[in-house]
Amino acid sequence: MKAAYVTAPMQITLRETPMPKVPEDGILIAVKACGVCGSDLRRWREGPYPGSENLIGGHEISGVVTAVGAQVTDYFVGERLAIAPDVHCGKCFYCEHGLYNLCDDLHLIGITPGYNGGLAEYLVLTAEMLSGGIVHRVPETLTYVQAALAEPLSSVLASHEQAGTTLGDTVVVMGAGPIGCLHLAVARARGARIILSEPSEVRRQIATSFSPTLIVDPLKQDLIDEVRKATGGRGADIAICANPVAATHTQAVELVRKRGKVILFGGLPKANPMTSLDGNRLHYNEIQVIGTFSYHPFYHSLALEAIERGLIDSQLVITHTFPIEKIDQAFQTAASGEALKVMVQMQ
Repeated sequence: MKAAYVTAPMQITLRETPMPKVPEDGILIAVKACGVCGSDLRRWREGPYPGSENLIGGHEISGVVTAVGAQVTDYFVGERLAIAPDVHCGKCFYCEHGLYNLCDDLHLIGITPGYNGGLAEYLVLTAEMLSGGIVHRVPETLTYVQAALAEPLSSVLASHEQAGTTLGDTVVVMGAGPIGCLHLAVARARGARIILSEPSEVRRQIATSFSPTLIVDPLKQDLIDEVRKATGGRGADIAICANPVAATHTQAVELVRKRGKVILFGGLPKANPMTSLDGNRLHYNEIQVIGTFSYHPFYHSLALEAIERGLIDSQLVITHTFPIEKIDQAFQTAASGEALKVMVQMQ
């Protein structure tokens, strides 16, 4: 089978790889689509880390069951599945409390060494992945490419649930990459007014399709002033940092209202993870700062439903598709800043 491997910084190589064996308690998936995520791009830019040289990446996956182990009774050949990366242990404190995304022994398909992902023609789902992972059947009306979009959408849905985004809110989204635009779409679907802050002219133009109320260029405009003017001086109800830039954390605290919420969605570089927040403003204005990471498996099912019902227009988010034979072009396009969600199709 064909499979993609990151072999050096900014180099991804397609190799002929032996077909994985189907375990007695697992299933074999013919991968149909896999999204290129920001974490995939980081690994591509930096090159493989020690121990990951033979890891097949990709964790936004959809496909069809082609073989079933003798001990498996819940899945059948021909079923269409959407697969998310999280594989939780089911035994730790957090799993026992239903906080599976915070599992102390969390493994991630396509990210954790030993857990190959979807940038290949075939993928094995082991018993561990089937019992402790996130696997949902794809509605008949969805394409495989749409089904793969459910994974990144899941985390966005979960973060808005934590924020409590609702009708009448003013939500500031900082960053108009693929995830930022999903935040625009979800906030709009939940009835909020949206202010977008994005320094890239290309991405500001792309984001107009998601109908934000106001678009701000933070390099030329004072974002805090623009938010205050748009909210009668009060400030935004919610600010979402959908980028890996620490300075936006500082800004977010300044532009939300009293009892506003700041959602730290985008992780910072591991080599420089520190941020700066005005402690007095947090204290006296009772501002909440909320970190959001991944999601409960329920949100993956909810994401499939949101796409199926047209609440999220997948055609606006998925801007490019490439066959796996053009995997290098897919990554170059995803990294260019001129695309939103890039999908790789296998067959």
